[in-house]
Amino acid sequence: MARQGLSGVAIGVILAGLFPCFAQDEVWFAERRRAMVEEQLRTRDITDRRVLEVMSKVPRHLFVDPASRLEAYEDYPLAIGNGQTISQPYIVALMTQCLELRGGEKVLEVGTGSGYQAAVLASLCRRVFSIEIDKDLARRAEGTLRNLGCASVEVRSGDGFFGWPEEAPFDGIIVTAAARRVPEPLFEQLKEGGRMIVPIGEADGDQTLTLVRKIRGKPKIRQVIPVVFVPMTGEILKKKKGQGARCFPPPFMLIFEK
Repeated sequence: MARQGLSGVAIGVILAGLFPCFAQDEVWFAERRRAMVEEQLRTRDITDRRVLEVMSKVPRHLFVDPASRLEAYEDYPLAIGNGQTISQPYIVALMTQCLELRGGEKVLEVGTGSGYQAAVLASLCRRVFSIEIDKDLARRAEGTLRNLGCASVEVRSGDGFFGWPEEAPFDGIIVTAAARRVPEPLFEQLKEGGRMIVPIGEADGDQTLTLVRKIRGKPKIRQVIPVVFVPMTGEILKKKKGQGARCFPPPFMLIFEK
């Protein structure tokens, strides 16, 4: 990103000095984050120590509408405007955990939304490239991430179906909107041995969070849990007639993991 603003810590110190009530608010939000991790994540199947640590630090309340900030750490999704939502904390943690990040990876995110998922990823890998089809959301997310000092995240406005070819291959790809099938361009940009986590299904029907691994150039599939996501838009909605969205065949024609 071209310019970096003050880090989130620096902003917090300045505001706390000017407004004592801000410091009290930050203490309350920190306690809500701790409760979120202990009650919503550890009690389920989130076991990755690094994911738990990052989720306890990233200020989720700064990625939601001001009117919803008191609900930011509750166990449900929240609207972020323009018909989009920020996923519940558990889903963010689960999708992140599925990528099995160790710190040196390059990750592609399709569907920046408010930027929260990108902020979580930024603390777990080397670089994050995030695409958002809604220009207004992309602009807002970029501003929030910049103000928090997330220098390793680059945000672009565009159709995530096509990925980010000039930065491929990626060690991991995370798709935060439901696709009917796995977009072929995204799989092509996945590194051999890499992982993609994506909700597969219809917008108004059944959806399954799906882990796709690239093994010897072929997709190996593991279905994780049922989910509900807003649909992917853009190229993927086109019918395949000569020149249309390039997607893999339905899941039953892919290789499933046990």
